Amino acid sequence: MADLVYRQLLGSLKDKILAGEFPNMKLPDERSLSEQYEVSRSTVKRALSILADQGVVFKKRGSGTFINPLYLKNDSVFHYNNGSNLGITDSFQMNGRKPGIKLLKFEVVRPDPELKRDLFLKNDDFVYEIKRLRLFDDEPFMIETGYIPIKIVPELSEKIVSSSIFNYLQRERNQAVTKSYLTISAEPSTDEDQAQLGLTPTEPVGIMAGVFFLDDGTPFEYSRMRLHYRYMKYNTFVTLDD
Repeated sequence: MADLVYRQLLGSLKDKILAGEFPNMKLPDERSLSEQYEVSRSTVKRALSILADQGVVFKKRGSGTFINPLYLKNDSVFHYNNGSNLGITDSFQMNGRKPGIKLLKFEVVRPDPELKRDLFLKNDDFVYEIKRLRLFDDEPFMIETGYIPIKIVPELSEKIVSSSIFNYLQRERNQAVTKSYLTISAEPSTDEDQAQLGLTPTEPVGIMAGVFFLDDGTPFEYSRMRLHYRYMKYNTFVTLDD
């Protein structure tokens, strides 16, 4: 319960920051936030600490907690605002445009040796192969191909995978996808990329590929995402420990 409360607070503060509800670029102090949200001071401190680690805010000793102006200029399409899972449906945003999904393929397949290694599968395990076209409103921006072990969610259907799988997992099973290991690269676009994403033969495609993990550490999905290069923007924050 405490973990859920802190995540809700974290998401609410990020939403308010992006909505411009702190025009003086300064957050209320810990006591005020504790009273406003009816949570403990330790919960507030934890949420503010994570926001600082993510580069959303910075703390100035003796003056308070301030919003990082560069965060507000963030034009990445990746915004993990609600702090609950890493689902693309909720995490990808672009100027208020609504994410959508078009299901291209949904099959049961035998994993190859590399996939068995990445998802820690046994020889007799099978996986769902799920290919989906991701859209902002009606404009395609990404082809996503994911592989999920059947033994983890044997009840998956076309209806479920035509919307957010991660949200389904959280809503129906009280499990969340909270960690991932991704590689980011670029390569020449294929014929399918050009047809689905509206690219020309000379335009490249962005690649994101890796494994998503459940909150208990179980590898849940291997995913390979092919993005229109226009949306291949990912901001990060680097800090050095003393």
